[in-house]
Amino acid sequence: MAGDGTDMIEPVIGVIGGSGLYEIDGLEDREWRQIETPWGAPSDALLFGRLAGVRCVFLPRHGRGHPIPPSRLNYRANIDAMKRAGVTDIISLSAVGSLKAELPPGHFVLVDQFIDRSFAREKSFFDTGCVAHVSMADPVCRRMGDTLEAQARGLGFDVTRGGTYLVMEGPQFSTRAESELYRSWGCSVIGMTNMPEAKLAREAEICYATVAMVTDFDCWHTEHDSVSVDAVVKVMQGNADRARALVRAAIPRLGQRRGACEAGCDRALEHALITAPDRRDPALLAKLDAVAGRLL
Repeated sequence: MAGDGTDMIEPVIGVIGGSGLYEIDGLEDREWRQIETPWGAPSDALLFGRLAGVRCVFLPRHGRGHPIPPSRLNYRANIDAMKRAGVTDIISLSAVGSLKAELPPGHFVLVDQFIDRSFAREKSFFDTGCVAHVSMADPVCRRMGDTLEAQARGLGFDVTRGGTYLVMEGPQFSTRAESELYRSWGCSVIGMTNMPEAKLAREAEICYATVAMVTDFDCWHTEHDSVSVDAVVKVMQGNADRARALVRAAIPRLGQRRGACEAGCDRALEHALITAPDRRDPALLAKLDAVAGRLL
């Protein structure tokens, strides 16, 4: 990190809202803007504003009113739009099912790992004509995780730092056999949306952290079937209220001027591009202007 202040940046905090989270309250200078990307249209317009003086950009992952299912989300357009909006840090809010008895409904998990079991999605900005291999060993920004944990605990939330998020394709939920398999792998929660979102954020050199909000136990739990839809919706509403409070508390801290990310998220492409410059496809390079323009 810069010590003399010469390379300091003023962060722009992006928030991607999952089920039940379709906008951020408390923003000043609010404005919904359509952002065009070479990858198609993002899920919705982006909400721009300021919170405690910090520039923020919000995107409802499924669109306002939740019209888009997980497999039909244009993940590349969503992340590209965030990059074009100047976002440096993304807080990803995601409703999940629990795979562990100690993570009950209403609990928040700041996951640090993913297992990607999705299969019907475009997972990279790079393709034939410009190949890149970014590291996903540590897919979540530690710096952001530290801030989110501190603020969640300060608010008195039930929160666990660390855990693995199993990303399934959906839209159907797991079979009981699948649920037990994922439990045997040591996974903490299960959801449908954070991959390839996290991979694309890394390719775009955006710091990324997930707040996984437990709505219910996955079907492994013997009492799961007795939980009513009304009960799940009630938990989801409570989670959304707490998520908004966490975002309001975390953004002023994450938005403080800083140097380069200690975790290296903002430099992920420096050693990832492998295609020789004279073999790169100009048409693909043009689409990568926002994501990889720093190097290309």
